[in-house]
Amino acid sequence: MAISRSEAAELWRHPLVVLPGFMSDARIWEPQVRLLSRHLPVIVAPLRGADRVEEVAADLLRSLPPRFTVFGADLGGSVAMAMLEQAPERIAGIGLIAASPLPETPAQAVEREAWIVQARAGRIRAAMQEACPITALAPGSPRAEIMAALADMAEDLGPGLFVEQSRMMQRRGDLQTVLRRAEQPALLVCGCHDTVVPLKRQLFTAELMRNAKIEMIEDAGHQPLLEQPERVSAILYHWIMQGEVSRRDHQAAPQHRVHLSPQGAAKPVRRTFSRPMFQMVGEMRDEPTPYLLEQSPPVKFESIRRNKTGAGAGFRITG
Repeated sequence: MAISRSEAAELWRHPLVVLPGFMSDARIWEPQVRLLSRHLPVIVAPLRGADRVEEVAADLLRSLPPRFTVFGADLGGSVAMAMLEQAPERIAGIGLIAASPLPETPAQAVEREAWIVQARAGRIRAAMQEACPITALAPGSPRAEIMAALADMAEDLGPGLFVEQSRMMQRRGDLQTVLRRAEQPALLVCGCHDTVVPLKRQLFTAELMRNAKIEMIEDAGHQPLLEQPERVSAILYHWIMQGEVSRRDHQAAPQHRVHLSPQGAAKPVRRTFSRPMFQMVGEMRDEPTPYLLEQSPPVKFESIRRNKTGAGAGFRITG
């Protein structure tokens, strides 16, 4: 289904459905729900009741609004892509955080079996430490607190759901074709320190989609929602509310730090890539600027957009 530009810019007209990640619940989306629910309906959908993402997606579609924007983190991203495959006409826009359209390798599936054994034996906290190791988080983030929060959620959800969601991860199919066909506006939010779904893989995911933009958060890893909640809130706010936000709403939106050039003009730090993104390279370098403005009006976030100016072009960075 083709999505017009005017429709693509009006995501605020549709409810937002957010999907937690592996062994997570509504707590990881709390800041975003608090902010966005002032402007549109926000639904947090649980991922349970089946051991395949396709079945979970079909079950959720039966109870969700006729048309909505979906945003999924990690496992939730796989379910969001399955929704897009099953009912593309109902998806106004799709967002992914630390998600991949690729199926798990046999080695990854075998590794999960050991975690399942731990969870069934009552060592679910230890299993979570292996499923999302502390090294998958950004060095500057409050790693210990985030790991504890993930373990607490896993304990509350229980070993039964751990096994169920592990099977979902093991059995998920290849969803690359689904993303290639998608006409909907898409947003990918990724942490540069993610080792579970590495940055290059997420950039590859963005390259598959026709209308995708990607937001890279330097001081985040596999859990941007917990590592940089205010940053993620601001990114989602501007993506969903673009074209409809009043001046007062802009002033009330989360503030984003920007650098000042020596001449005093506000601009974000730019990054450049040494080779086209479709070649899966992505060597980033920062162009530092000497001044930092703490309080400033929201600015456009750095986005990767398609560069259609030449044959074989991949992505370029825009300010």
